[in-house]
Amino acid sequence: MDQTSIQTSDGEAATANTLKYMPGFGNDFETESLPGALPQGQNSPQKCNYGLYAEQLSGSPFTAPRGTNERSWLYRIRPSVRHTRRFSNASYPLWKTAPCLDEHSLPLGQLRWDPIPAPSERLTFLEGVRTITTAGDATTQVGMSAHAYVFNEDMVDDYFFNADGELLIVPQLGAIRVFTEMGIMDVEPLEICLIPRGMMFKILKGGEQTVWRGYICENYGAKFTLPDRGPIGANCLANPRDFKTPVAAFEDKETPCRVHVKWCGKFYVTDIGHSPLDVVAWHGNYAPFKYDLRTFSPVGAIRFDHPDPSIFSVLTAPTEDAGTANVDFVIFPPRWLVAEHTFRPPWYHRNIMSEFMGLIHGQYDAKEEGFVPGGMSLHNMMLPHGPDALAFEKASNTELKPVKLDHTMAFMFETRYPQQLTKYAAELETLQDNYLECWDGLERKFDGTPGIK
Repeated sequence: MDQTSIQTSDGEAATANTLKYMPGFGNDFETESLPGALPQGQNSPQKCNYGLYAEQLSGSPFTAPRGTNERSWLYRIRPSVRHTRRFSNASYPLWKTAPCLDEHSLPLGQLRWDPIPAPSERLTFLEGVRTITTAGDATTQVGMSAHAYVFNEDMVDDYFFNADGELLIVPQLGAIRVFTEMGIMDVEPLEICLIPRGMMFKILKGGEQTVWRGYICENYGAKFTLPDRGPIGANCLANPRDFKTPVAAFEDKETPCRVHVKWCGKFYVTDIGHSPLDVVAWHGNYAPFKYDLRTFSPVGAIRFDHPDPSIFSVLTAPTEDAGTANVDFVIFPPRWLVAEHTFRPPWYHRNIMSEFMGLIHGQYDAKEEGFVPGGMSLHNMMLPHGPDALAFEKASNTELKPVKLDHTMAFMFETRYPQQLTKYAAELETLQDNYLECWDGLERKFDGTPGIK
């Protein structure tokens, strides 16, 4: 093979047109990029074909119940013990880990930001992560962090794995190529991808622009899964068939490379002489995936009242308390609004959950102005929030005919735990000092007389 060779299923070179995926959520997959590389009838033969090494990657304890037990068998050019040597300390000062009570003077409050600035220097994805909030404690595998990323450089010879949690990546500007140990995913805005805890990967630029930007949820707790639908039944919301796992692909490269690791909030780096993305075949259910948000099938009120936003949950990471999430990933997609005699935007509320929101494109229906694509907002536990004054007046007085809410996609990382603001976020130049003014126009309408005002 060539000095740098990338092969996918059927021995094809990895181009955007040849990438293949396997459908289904939580399935037990099998895939090989060279014929006969995958053993049949057993996991660990005395000698593997092609001189490969067999290795198991476990995402759960060995004794976890069948429904939550996750592992994959990998057949690779070198065992992963050869993909790390002596570690050195590394520093990514803007990537923070919970618990993180960063020193800043910003008081408690509802917060909103414009997009983070484009970098003035060359940054890879790894160098471009900026933590906005942290919650819980990564060392006890509880909570999450919400990050934004911005980059303009490929991770060519740099690779990364995160022992602290899985990474849910939400591109907002620019498609990305995510090359993992177990295959390659091309992910564009309006798609998401998930990289399991401990899995090696690198991220490359997709498309032609000057900057790539998006959001990340780093989930320290139980892995993301599909939420129970309850009375909704077997269909709608995020359907399992729309989740796509990549086929096997490997990179055969004998050049100096670096493997970066995040472990208990600290970063380390080790130098090796080859690519660690050398898995020729694999089978199992611990695997990366991508999902197209446009395939989400929303449900909602078809007579009156706005239902709870939980009906827009795509993924949930549960806790031991039934129905209480470590973190939910919720979207607000295009949909029809048809409710009668109803205030149709989300209502004003206070919540035990803490909500980090981002806007991928378009306009969010509860915020007529100020919340722009690439922006962010934070409404922490028990802080009131809801439609701004313009949205309230519009929704209170509009004709209640069926309306298509179109050309929009917002999302929320919602967690049971309070989200602590980082110093970087508190001092970010794009923090909107006037955000609270969006509610100033909500004047007293009460006059003590009966009837609707």
